[in-house]
Amino acid sequence: QVQVVESGGGLVQAGGSLRLSCSASGNILRINTMDWYRQAPGKQRELVARITSGGGTNYADSVKGRFTISRDNAKNTAYLQMNSLKPEDTAVYYCNADVTIITTKRSYSYWGQGTQVTVSS
Repeated sequence: QVQVVESGGGLVQAGGSLRLSCSASGNILRINTMDWYRQAPGKQRELVARITSGGGTNYADSVKGRFTISRDNAKNTAYLQMNSLKPEDTAVYYCNADVTIITTKRSYSYWGQGTQVTVSS
């Protein structure tokens, strides 16, 4: 009923920048929170950044001051601007959207397929 698609990953040198996008489509009445998670090989998935429908944001300590999350409600899209990238930022980045769907007026969590970010030293 709802599809979430990430894009923008790639290979970048340490100190470089990337911008990830997350677009949701389908039976959407309202998107509540939009989150970016990441999972490095052998590690658990961790929350990187969150943005609420009102624009409030939260960040993991490891990315504060370097990453910025934003959203365009008209486009049902969230962005993650990543600056000053480090090798330890290498991971698959996933978007999660908490969506209230039209037909039931209930909220559900939807995940994208992930996009690989690799930072070389």
